[in-house]
Amino acid sequence: MATLLELAIVYALVCVVAAMLLCTARLLIGPSAHDRVLALDTLWMCGMLLALVLGIRFGSQLYFEAAMLIALVGFVSTVAIAKFLMRGEVIE
Repeated sequence: MATLLELAIVYALVCVVAAMLLCTARLLIGPSAHDRVLALDTLWMCGMLLALVLGIRFGSQLYFEAAMLIALVGFVSTVAIAKFLMRGEVIE
């Protein structure tokens, strides 16, 4: 019999993967560049959450470190893309 924690982890994995699929659809179909940036921003957050849930599931510290790297790189890339869309250049 599965414990409540195992069922919650499976449910969280299914929800995160569904969110990633919907974000990928918005990234590919999005009518404007701003919609695509928001979809990409949400996609890296979902990737970070996926790594965190897998880290809880397998009990490995490696997944938590990967989630931290995804968060740092995702934040910097979102800021760079937003700055590019606003000004047309990244480096002033």
